[in-house]
Amino acid sequence: MGSDRTLKKQKMSVLQELKKITTIVADTGDFEAINIYKPTDATTNPSLILSASSMERYQPLVQKAVEYAKGKKGSVSEQVAEAMDYLCVLFGTEILKVVPGRVSTEIDARLSFDTKKSVEKALKLIGLYKSLGVDKERILIKLASTWEGIKAAEILENEHGVHCNLTLLFSFAQAVACAEAGVTLISPFVGRILDWYVANTETKKFEALKDPGVISVTNIYNYYKKFGYKTLVMGASFRNVGEIKALAGCDLLTISPSLLKELENETESVVTYLSVSNAKLQDIEKITVDESRFRWLLNEDAMATDKLSEGIRKFAVDTVKLENLIKTYLK
Repeated sequence: MGSDRTLKKQKMSVLQELKKITTIVADTGDFEAINIYKPTDATTNPSLILSASSMERYQPLVQKAVEYAKGKKGSVSEQVAEAMDYLCVLFGTEILKVVPGRVSTEIDARLSFDTKKSVEKALKLIGLYKSLGVDKERILIKLASTWEGIKAAEILENEHGVHCNLTLLFSFAQAVACAEAGVTLISPFVGRILDWYVANTETKKFEALKDPGVISVTNIYNYYKKFGYKTLVMGASFRNVGEIKALAGCDLLTISPSLLKELENETESVVTYLSVSNAKLQDIEKITVDESRFRWLLNEDAMATDKLSEGIRKFAVDTVKLENLIKTYLK
């Protein structure tokens, strides 16, 4: 009996098993939660920063951002913008104290259709990180996978050496455009794809390997590896651990603290579903996507069009909520 208990204690968790074949990323702005599960990287977005900023333990960071903004000349709206940028960078800087890799910091969703302003905002954030002693190699600038966002990433990568994470990615066309632009990383949204199919089709439950979000990421991963693209694939926005396990072997997986906890508590064997060697064997046709082709293919994909627009709107709403929170400190 005693030896059985010892064996059980020594058996690795699913999370530990996954870490051997996939880079695990924490999907949260709560760096105390990040520290528990020891991921390699972390991602943030306006919704996560809003949630963390509302927690009492992070009020000193909000206050620090406000004091920084008060030291800048300008109107209240200009000071709010300064505080927003600084707050995102402060969270990122704190997160980098507990992860060995990189942190993703997101560009204002309201700039999703403005390439020039997206580039300017990204360079400003990189400059703020630098002022706090953080090298740009540890930062991923997160942009929405609109045509304008992808072009902004291409400029940042090729002209400024800034690594980018293209988010709100739901379609193959978006993935191909990102790869051709040479971006560092993409974040296809598994769970939100599932949400759309549950809401818009007669099928309400999917087995993990037949989950439409899992299938989407698998197809993108295989395409990238088949044709040797350098862009990495990071599955994101998971609804359950089944989706995560079905993408074992993916370059990276960004996972919420609640699902990290579930994976830590499970001890079953992990099957590697995605691999470069298997991808090379796939019968896949290579395609090229210019702007008109991109817009047409995205338009023809109702799910991707709906979820991209919805995602941008939701991030914009949470950005405004965070701005309003900061305004209460500026008064």
